[in-house]
Amino acid sequence: MWQSSDEMTKDIAKPPKSNTEIIVHPRAYKRGHHIGSHVHAQAQFLYSTSGLMNVTTPAGKFLVPPQRAVWIPPTIEHSVDVLTDIEMRSIYIEPSWLLKHSKHSQLNKLYLIEVSPLLRELILASHKKGASKEKVELLVNLALLELTQAKDAASFLPMPIDARANTVALLTMKDISSTKDFEQLCFEANASSRTITRLFNKETKMSFREWRQRARIMNALELLEDGNRSIKQVANKLGFSSTASFTHAFKEVMNLTPTEFLSKK
Repeated sequence: MWQSSDEMTKDIAKPPKSNTEIIVHPRAYKRGHHIGSHVHAQAQFLYSTSGLMNVTTPAGKFLVPPQRAVWIPPTIEHSVDVLTDIEMRSIYIEPSWLLKHSKHSQLNKLYLIEVSPLLRELILASHKKGASKEKVELLVNLALLELTQAKDAASFLPMPIDARANTVALLTMKDISSTKDFEQLCFEANASSRTITRLFNKETKMSFREWRQRARIMNALELLEDGNRSIKQVANKLGFSSTASFTHAFKEVMNLTPTEFLSKK
């Protein structure tokens, strides 16, 4: 379902031409569209009002449903895979403008955040046709204040750097139904389970069990957003023993049940 960050090749991308320090850029993309690995000289605030996208960076993978948004500082390499039809809303901000923001010291790292009702309305209002430069700057200023105070979202999957642990991670992501146990995955990666356990804890700050559970739930988000399967069918597809166990795992990661997630689409 995902592209390995090891396969990313960097390209320099430019936002639409403008003589302002803030550019808003709404776009619609169909499922399957791929925006190859690139960087911007500007920071990018990336959100979609509907649909699901996967943003891949060297640090890991961000699965972004409408309840989430990604903050990408200048020159951070990333690619985007459109998993279902989306209505994307991007805000590009020049570094010179960011330096004037009261929270600029907190805006130099990647964020995946929960989008509050206020933040959603600020993003949408900034994209309205005819909005003046002053109004857009005010809206974005408030949006960044909200961003720095928002909760970190759990639909980020950090990728281990070590080749052996990274191999286990990639094998796990391909094993969508979780048919292979930990020992088998380690064997296929030519590493001991003890080594992989240590590497996951060190490089992802998560145990392998926690990491695998998050990977399964991220796959669940994609399957649920697709709309072609019931919650029970998604649970079966991902190898959960029951809908109840799937719902419990989903809520542990996402802070809401699959039914609540679907109701907020």
